[in-house]
Amino acid sequence: MWVYEKKLQYPVKVSTCNPLLAKYLIEQYGGADGELSAALRYLNQRYTIPDKIIGLLNDIGTEEFAHLEMIATMIYKLTKDATPEQLKIAGIDAHYVNHDSALFYHNAAGVPWQASFIQAKGDPIADLYEDIAAEEKARATYQWIINMSDDPDLNDSLRFLREREIVHSQRFREAVEILKDERDKKKIF
Repeated sequence: MWVYEKKLQYPVKVSTCNPLLAKYLIEQYGGADGELSAALRYLNQRYTIPDKIIGLLNDIGTEEFAHLEMIATMIYKLTKDATPEQLKIAGIDAHYVNHDSALFYHNAAGVPWQASFIQAKGDPIADLYEDIAAEEKARATYQWIINMSDDPDLNDSLRFLREREIVHSQRFREAVEILKDERDKKKIF
């Protein structure tokens, strides 16, 4: 079904070791509005969505996994040379104690990822509005991380991810209009 190319969707470069910035990025790894939640939400919703929209949810859900891979790479690069003292100062010492340098699905505050982060109502239009909101929240979070970052190399990748969230939101908005048009068509029997 998928072809995996052994490269990131977009290059990830990091200028310096920065565990504090990594802590912020963990939000997009295992937070409620992060990439894992988005991927699982869309790939789950595709089973109760009209045929015209299934491909869209599959495509965007799959792309979200590529974004998750980019975030993981960013976090790794930002922390790989960090000392335990730097991790402590950044506030990710508890993560280090529990997981060393392994990634774990939790948000920036250390709250583990949970299935309640993803929604599926079963009503296609309601689900798509949920998806639009999810993309807009992710876009906002990327912007806030960019605002906190002083790493121009990393910001380039973050801007790429932010722009993809905008595109996804636009595609979901188009899908809502397609479904509304279908719903509002006069049915003659």
